[in-house]
Amino acid sequence: MELNLMGAAGANDADQIKDSDEASFMADVVEASQTIPVIVDFWAPWCGPCKTLGPQLEEAVRAAKGAVKMVKVNVDEAQMIAGQLQIQSIPTVYAFHKGQPIDGFQGVVPQSEIKDFVNRVVKAAGGEAPDDGLADAIDAAEEMLAEGAATDAAQTFAAILGEDPNNAAAYGGMVRAHIAMDELDQAEALLNGAPIEISTSPELEAAHAQLALARQAADAGPVAELTAAVEANPDDLQARFDLAQALYANGDAEGAVDHLLTLFGRDKEWNEGAAKTQLFTIFDALKPNDPIVLNGRRKLSSLIFA
Repeated sequence: MELNLMGAAGANDADQIKDSDEASFMADVVEASQTIPVIVDFWAPWCGPCKTLGPQLEEAVRAAKGAVKMVKVNVDEAQMIAGQLQIQSIPTVYAFHKGQPIDGFQGVVPQSEIKDFVNRVVKAAGGEAPDDGLADAIDAAEEMLAEGAATDAAQTFAAILGEDPNNAAAYGGMVRAHIAMDELDQAEALLNGAPIEISTSPELEAAHAQLALARQAADAGPVAELTAAVEANPDDLQARFDLAQALYANGDAEGAVDHLLTLFGRDKEWNEGAAKTQLFTIFDALKPNDPIVLNGRRKLSSLIFA
């Protein structure tokens, strides 16, 4: 199948995204922003949320195709700069233009908000927001996948990756398409061969979780028999865990989460915390804003701190 996707190569990655420190901050940020806006990601190696935000921000900056640059500053090694800019929590992101901060945000935000932020910075500096051609193609591929056209979705994701090999959304979509086609070994091979730049992205973490659940589904028992076993003995935690796996394999994620929460409430340490581990796997596989995830995380937190 043929797609009309944008094909212009982006700016050299080493020039577009770089690390900086106190010695080079003036040149990398203040002086560089005289001609092109510079987005600065203040992070630290011990900061978990930073590991989520950083790759997403890099992806959005690359999509701008040279209209903006990104500089990463480790606050542990640049405490003077962090103090001058009053960085009180990380991750913190500032956009500089003409040597001055013009926009920013703190914490992890949805990918859509990151793209809006980058577009806003580009426009504020007098530039044009990047073409959303690839984003539209990804949306189309996701719609194909949702409608069961996994082969067409895989071909579309492959075409997108031909234009942008480090597109985490397309790469994760390709993996999920192969999972939908029950090509689990191919999906695993794709994950193992993912570019290092996106290997820890949320999109690929979700694909990892979906692959793990798909492999479990192959061994899932019959729902009716497991339901009867749990009803006959509510304290049979293994049967309840197996039922949760079977329910998820049959498309009932909410039912699976409910049984896992019940199991966790009865015995948090059962099977080395298997219920909590399985819950996190399901949460990772679903969309972050899915009501099942939001409600499940809230209930799990209540049980953990009860």
